[in-house]
Amino acid sequence: MTARTTYLDPAVRGALVALGAAAKKGLGEPGLAELVMIRASQINACAFCLDMHVGIAVDTYGESARRLALLDAWQEAGDVFSERERAALALTEAVTVLTDGFVPDEVYERAARHFTEAELAHLIGAIAVINSWNRLMVSRRIEPEGPAW
Repeated sequence: MTARTTYLDPAVRGALVALGAAAKKGLGEPGLAELVMIRASQINACAFCLDMHVGIAVDTYGESARRLALLDAWQEAGDVFSERERAALALTEAVTVLTDGFVPDEVYERAARHFTEAELAHLIGAIAVINSWNRLMVSRRIEPEGPAW
């Protein structure tokens, strides 16, 4: 597959980088943010973002191969993921796949039981920014750069 274009306006890139950093900082758990980034990227089939965020999860946060392998099946993975992580992953899926309709109340309320109002706002920001990155990379056919990890 050949990239359609590698150009990305620096202002757009800068805005997304700033939003991502703010969302992760306010979430308080950067490792959790990486799980969210990976799960949304799996749903959106963004190889570039998957490669990047798996590398960050492993290298920076010591994420295990087992948890990463089970992330796509988190609902069936028993206690591999905490309740807080499961709530974040459920919200990630609901916000990412809006073609199923609005984010269900029960999914939002589940997340709200595990996150403060500010953390929830940052979590939704993190989900929004990775979905934006996924769409930018997939639409331009940007391939992974190769494992830096």
